[in-house]
Amino acid sequence: MVVVGPELLEKNVAASPLLARALKMLESDEEVQELLRMSNVMAVSRLKYNDHGKTHAVIVSGAALEIANILFKAGLVPTGMRDKTLHSLEEARLAILLGAYLHDIGNSVHRTNHELLGALLARDILNRTLPEILGEKGRRIIAIRQEIMHIIHATEYDTKCLTIEAGIVKIADGTDMSQGRARVPYRLGKMDMHAMSALSIASVEISEGTEKPLRITINMNDYAGLFQVEQVLMPKILTSSLENQVEVWIRVKDKSSIYYPNNASL
Repeated sequence: MVVVGPELLEKNVAASPLLARALKMLESDEEVQELLRMSNVMAVSRLKYNDHGKTHAVIVSGAALEIANILFKAGLVPTGMRDKTLHSLEEARLAILLGAYLHDIGNSVHRTNHELLGALLARDILNRTLPEILGEKGRRIIAIRQEIMHIIHATEYDTKCLTIEAGIVKIADGTDMSQGRARVPYRLGKMDMHAMSALSIASVEISEGTEKPLRITINMNDYAGLFQVEQVLMPKILTSSLENQVEVWIRVKDKSSIYYPNNASL
């Protein structure tokens, strides 16, 4: 079991020279970092929403790699490997990392349609960075680029994920909702149901499941947090194409965990 938070990313790239190289490149790339900063200028400063910048990118990237490790260990084969657009599990993890880290850069243009905008913005970034990360050029780079663009675009609530890799990032995006970091944007300083529910989520944990391969546990201070589960996490799971691989548990004020009722519909 691990708690979703910024430290998960370093943990998951530490043993992989490929992922470590990719992360170093992302963190030193001026365009990537400025797009993340501008995402918060738009979302936080102008729309008065919660964070959609670098901290969120780091948290989602770590959670996505953690989820990928659990599902790959359970025997799921990345769709890109099945379709021969990715050559190995390590390349699948690379696509997941890049898709997760870049998934919200479209907010730097506007919140509206930011998933599609983000995928389009990522194109030039990936054209520039993938050859350096992988040490090769050619058509294969284009295929990997398209897989990552799909991951970013498919984080949109109503868009069905067409790959396991996209589904992993989409679910990971939904897990970043503790301590007021709700993925349904709510107006900062406004105490409405969105804000109350977001502040009710104490932590989110990822682990291997008992009924299904992946278990997500949401620790709450109050049942108001169920609103975030309903509005944030469940829609992401239900369009991830991984709904049969996930069980969701709720724990309120350290009481015994309960299996979330809506799992029955998964």
